[in-house]
Amino acid sequence: MSLDLDRAWALHPQVALRPEPFGALLYHFGTRRLTFLKDSRLVEIVQRLPESPSARAACAACRVPDAELPRFEAALVSLAESDMLVERAHA
Repeated sequence: MSLDLDRAWALHPQVALRPEPFGALLYHFGTRRLTFLKDSRLVEIVQRLPESPSARAACAACRVPDAELPRFEAALVSLAESDMLVERAHA
């Protein structure tokens, strides 16, 4: 699976995000899968996805430098592959 950074993404409707001192926990109530987010900027990006026009815009809002964008893109791809993220419908 690929994740297009120029598309709108959000947490799956069955996923809950719980902030933790180390970052956050994502729990998918449908698959019962638990994912740990250990990077505070990744947590902030995921939290900004619902209001952002694209994943790239969410990364920019979190001041992710271009040189680090591939690392965050890989993390978002992993979340999409595990059904934690879904593409939002266009408004």
